Amino acid sequence: MSLPNPMASSAESSFKLGVFSANADRGSAFTTVPEAWTAEWTDCLQAAQIADRGGFDFFLPIGRWRGYGGSTRVREHSFETFTFAAGLASVTSRIALFMTVHVPLLHPLYAAKALATVDHISRGRAGLNIVCGWNPDEFGMFGVTLVDDAYVQAREWLDVIVNTYNSDAPLDFAGKYYQLKDAVSRPASLQRPRPVTMNAAFGPAGRDFAAQHCDHLFTSFTDLDVARGHVRDIRDRADRFGRSVGIFTVAHVVCRETDAEAEDFYDYYSRRNVDEAAVDYHMRQKKNFSQSHEDDAFRLYRQRFAAGTGSYPLVGSPRTIVDELSKIAGIGYNGAALSFVNYRSELPFFCEQVIPRMKEAGL
Repeated sequence: MSLPNPMASSAESSFKLGVFSANADRGSAFTTVPEAWTAEWTDCLQAAQIADRGGFDFFLPIGRWRGYGGSTRVREHSFETFTFAAGLASVTSRIALFMTVHVPLLHPLYAAKALATVDHISRGRAGLNIVCGWNPDEFGMFGVTLVDDAYVQAREWLDVIVNTYNSDAPLDFAGKYYQLKDAVSRPASLQRPRPVTMNAAFGPAGRDFAAQHCDHLFTSFTDLDVARGHVRDIRDRADRFGRSVGIFTVAHVVCRETDAEAEDFYDYYSRRNVDEAAVDYHMRQKKNFSQSHEDDAFRLYRQRFAAGTGSYPLVGSPRTIVDELSKIAGIGYNGAALSFVNYRSELPFFCEQVIPRMKEAGL
């Protein structure tokens, strides 16, 4: 019997929390502190179990094939996401487990088979994060050149998966990027017509793709006023396609007993102990090849890139964190994926002190 996926559109409408980027060393931080996350398998497993028991709704890995250099070679060590999710599926019971897939690097028939496998292992808790890619240095490792109409390819890629799951007969497919003859993929996923999907999109083409084809759209923002504009834009796009999508963001967290303790640790890891070369490379590549942030983000918020890959900061006491999450929810966001300097050591305090307060606040 399959379990309800907490990220399914029919699931309860509470503000969703996810763990982000735990499959990669240092998570989302460009820091040199000794307690930074190393993403050893046993630590990842324990972090997933803590999140599963503590009330988190989803576990979202990043898709990374090379790191960003610097003295730490940050995120060069990262686990592949299909096998990562399959391993976690057998030791968790409730949390949704996403796989992050670069469309240009993986044939849709292989993705369909792997995704369905995880969906069966997890009894219906699989999710698919569809990524078209942005860093040419990374794709150059594979001899792949990113295309101009990446979301045309993504649409075909997803169509192949959905159609093979839901067709009783072998499938012929004639597209710009995929030409298939008598294609089948069995077993189909337990979730129908396919597992929950998300896309992290900032530019117009990406947002249109997510609004038309995905269940959830992830987007970054620099401040809450800007965030309101993102919500309006995404909702308008979904309305044009006669759909509704979950709107999510990403944030990096430092939660301590007091605001002062949290701010001190934030300064320690993201100002005084930063892998500057890695941050420089990451920001340069993002600015030149990705549409993931507002232009001002690269000029005004360098610390946020050092602290959490340019995501929004949640820094303070449990009460302060809940107040910030309440503001984000009030704007219209349906959830957030969170990163920590060290997931295994910081998640227990967050689950014990923040999540109960979120329930009290009606989140």
